[in-house]
Amino acid sequence: MENLISLVNKIQRACTALGDHGEASALPTLWDSLPSIAVVGGQSSGKSSVLESIVGKDFLPRGSGIVTRRPLVLQLHKIEEGSREYAEFLHLPRKRFTDFSAVRKEISDETDRETGRSKQISSVPIHLSIYSPNVVNLTLVDLPGLTKVAVEGQPDSIVNDIENMVRSYIEKPNSIILAISPANQDLATSDAIKISREVDPTGERTLGVLTKIDLMDKGTDAVEILEGKSYRLKFPWVGVVNRSQADINKNVDMIAARRREREYFANTPEYKHLAHRMGSEHLAKMLSKHLETVIKTKIPGIQSLINKTIHELESELSRLGKPIATDAGGKLYAIMEICRLFDGTYKEHLDGVRPGGDKIYNVFDNQLPAALKRLQFDKQLSMENIRKLITEADGYQPHLIAPEQGYRRLIESSVISIRGPAEAAVDAVHGLLKDLVHKAVNETLELRQYPGLRAEVTNAACESLERMREESKKATLQLVDMECSYLTVDFFRKLPQDVDKGGNPSHSLFDRYNDSYLRRIGSTVLAYVNMVCASLRNSIPKSVVYCQVREAKRSLLDRFFTDLGKLEAKQLSSLLNEDPAVMERRTALAKRLELYRSAQAEMDSVAWSK
Repeated sequence: MENLISLVNKIQRACTALGDHGEASALPTLWDSLPSIAVVGGQSSGKSSVLESIVGKDFLPRGSGIVTRRPLVLQLHKIEEGSREYAEFLHLPRKRFTDFSAVRKEISDETDRETGRSKQISSVPIHLSIYSPNVVNLTLVDLPGLTKVAVEGQPDSIVNDIENMVRSYIEKPNSIILAISPANQDLATSDAIKISREVDPTGERTLGVLTKIDLMDKGTDAVEILEGKSYRLKFPWVGVVNRSQADINKNVDMIAARRREREYFANTPEYKHLAHRMGSEHLAKMLSKHLETVIKTKIPGIQSLINKTIHELESELSRLGKPIATDAGGKLYAIMEICRLFDGTYKEHLDGVRPGGDKIYNVFDNQLPAALKRLQFDKQLSMENIRKLITEADGYQPHLIAPEQGYRRLIESSVISIRGPAEAAVDAVHGLLKDLVHKAVNETLELRQYPGLRAEVTNAACESLERMREESKKATLQLVDMECSYLTVDFFRKLPQDVDKGGNPSHSLFDRYNDSYLRRIGSTVLAYVNMVCASLRNSIPKSVVYCQVREAKRSLLDRFFTDLGKLEAKQLSSLLNEDPAVMERRTALAKRLELYRSAQAEMDSVAWSK
């Protein structure tokens, strides 16, 4: 079976890959759901020596006071025998360290980069991976040592700050607590046991490690603690014998130190019966096995959260859009594709797939008829105006049968007023088409990615609509002008003829027509104008649709495409000028998603093989 700890390591690396760019909503929850071992102990409890014994290398900073001032997430990876050992930091992903004294220095330097050269602490973790044939697969979080008093150069709050940081790690239900206590001090005063008991009163998550057994006062031993009699935990205590300061000064290697540790427990009468479960080597194997057992129980929950996180990452990547092509041809193709997506969305609005196109029909079915009804023909067809236009049209020679020129002038002056509603219909449809452009732009996610292209497409579409409006206005007003320039003869042929109404030529021009005759003329003209209105009510929408709606569907961006083909690579790049922060975010998300998908596949295979 693929080692589960290695899989969890992948997920943990993915969780921290975007540390500088923030976290998606589910990611902190995912990190919290992953079992991890938090190493807790007071200052000078031998915590660093235990970790170095597990790793088999000197790699941790040493000194007096608070040496560990940031959490250290330590991931151990077992590799093939004979392979060279090396270490990698997450903040230096392409650099391998084979000299572990350089690892120690980098931990110290990276701590100073975050906290300065003071004795301040920081909760921002350092991530270190060590690859060696001499380790077990394991993940540990080394936390700053608990202290009771602030020393010079530290704020008075340092005691509480460290305790709160430690507590934030170990109070998580999926955290395994590795409580380090020195055997040469009273266990009742152990900082590690005290804080572990507060967050894990039943001891089900706590593993006890007793250090400095070889430094106990003569005549005393730790047998009752190691046998779980003086303080019982769910899991057996493990005793270790670390290198002394003299051994460290003499550069005694870990192999010799481990051998001496084994000999100590095997040859010391008090601990001989416990020797099989004592020592750093046993501790490392036990921790690895325990961590893997805990992970197995959490697989369903981890799988669920991995799937949720992948979905969130995919959604964010989709929102950010695809990366930009580097060559001119690729850029041109990308712009054309985005424009086609916009054009398709725009057509969907007009065709009713998306809302908005129905408002155009409302212009034809309600606004235009209402505007035609509001036309006030009363002024043109008042008795006074009829008499005035007819007599003016007759000139010096009165008409003989019917006032034809008067009719024409009355009709023309009435029909010409229809130009207003016709022009208003063109403008109303133009406004709606323009609104749909903005709506389609906002709904084309890819245009959000490139503000420059978004502005150019919007301007190009609006300019096209403006040209279409001018053409539509010209064609629509011509329909009205045509009605003025040629009257429908059949309408007048069907009217009854009345020669007698011509009047007596010897009478005054102003007495020639009585009111009844003038009203009849007015009624005839109104009937004709109403007939024209009814005709234009049908023909104006046809003209508007043909010149504006149809053309918008056919050629909204044609001129833009023509101009686009003339642009050079630099100009194309300016259209796809993306925010560098977005580009960095996309790259980081893509890498993170790759890690999660890999972990998902392997976790699924582990689940199926159970």
